[in-house]
Amino acid sequence: MKFIDSGDTAWVLASAALVLLMTPGVAFFYGGMVRVKSVLNMMMMSVGAMATIGVIWVLYGYSESFGTSWHGLVGNPFQHFGLSNLLSGQQSIYGFVPAQAGATAHGGIPAMAFVAFQAVFAIITVALISGAIADRAKYSTWLVFTVIWATVVYFPVANWVFSFNGFSSPRGGWIANQLKAIDFAGGTAVHINAGAAALALALVLGKRIGFNKDPMRPHNLTLVMLGAALLWFGWFGFNAGSALTGGNTASVVWVNTMVATSAACIGWLATERIRNGHATSLGAASGIVAGLVAITPACSSVTPLGAIAIGLIAGSICAMAISLKYRLGFDDSLDVVGVHLVGGIVGTLAIGFFASASAPAAVDGLFYGGGVDQLWRQAVAAGAVLLYSFTLAGLIGLALHKTMGFRIDQDAEVSGIDIEEHAETSYDLGSLGGGGLIRAGTAMFGSQTASPSTTTATSDRQGATS
Repeated sequence: MKFIDSGDTAWVLASAALVLLMTPGVAFFYGGMVRVKSVLNMMMMSVGAMATIGVIWVLYGYSESFGTSWHGLVGNPFQHFGLSNLLSGQQSIYGFVPAQAGATAHGGIPAMAFVAFQAVFAIITVALISGAIADRAKYSTWLVFTVIWATVVYFPVANWVFSFNGFSSPRGGWIANQLKAIDFAGGTAVHINAGAAALALALVLGKRIGFNKDPMRPHNLTLVMLGAALLWFGWFGFNAGSALTGGNTASVVWVNTMVATSAACIGWLATERIRNGHATSLGAASGIVAGLVAITPACSSVTPLGAIAIGLIAGSICAMAISLKYRLGFDDSLDVVGVHLVGGIVGTLAIGFFASASAPAAVDGLFYGGGVDQLWRQAVAAGAVLLYSFTLAGLIGLALHKTMGFRIDQDAEVSGIDIEEHAETSYDLGSLGGGGLIRAGTAMFGSQTASPSTTTATSDRQGATS
């Protein structure tokens, strides 16, 4: 039993605020990559996830994720319903208030600080999925999907991966405690989970009108770069904050997060340069995100040199993976699959190769003499989360598609989802001239034409990257 440490509590609460900022970062990142007629809807999908997941996390999401686990599969959703039994900061893992004043079962921080930190993980995981179905999903159906998917997929998977025996409950999830796979901050629970769900929804909703035929270029690369900057900034809370203490582990994780991201940006830009002859701003932003994704599970288990290797590998592989949607024929609008699913798999498996016992996790991978013991554990964890999320997301999406309808009609998709779903446009071009310009601008948003001479940063990416 530990006592509450005010310094650790301040670090965790500050980290939670950094991670919360990442979801608006996703909104800017995704919003800049869609066409003008879809910007508000794209950003509203992230805002909607903040709204729905924020509420259900307090009601039962935390309890389902970190309550006493039923057979290592899901926490008791009624144990902490509404969180009223955690308000004192002294709640024991066994359901009673410890005799020692100020004692806590949450590693030196109040229970509600841990609740806050994990809440923002749940929010951003759901928001990430939205990039795969840009331009064509009904907003109301999306909101319903966020609630159902979080309830039956994210919360149980968070229990599998993040709930350790004796921390927030006496019995936690199977990946953390039986399999003993390493996922420090969410390579499986967040990125593989969201990427697999994104792939399932992209298949359920089908291709956008004009996919692989019409130019679907990012409308505002400045927003994309801003979003990438906010994500990189917030990710230090995401990774280093997962140490739950402001000590050595957080410091090592911080440095690994920085250098892996830098290396991934280089890897992506080099791949672009070799393949297309240009190093682009979109590629730089995409490489940043790919590096952040890949280092997330591995940041406590590798040396800085290992982090550089993971970043370079992830940046290069993800840069090549984004073209899979054209070869395989699925329309993942903003490349959630190519970056988050592929990047999450790369980072999760890389632990089995690059882990070093000199890092805080104290495990050796294949390249450090540890054999394949950790590698198979990482592979099982990645595969289990991928299959579970893909299957359940597909079933949920299909059920909603058949009942509520998940895709807007063709006329609305062509004219613009912002007008159809929100009765707004992102840029009021009418204020620049006469009243007739609004109609002209709206028509332009709908057609989104481009001259043949217009060039793109990456010719085979008609959409963008997530």
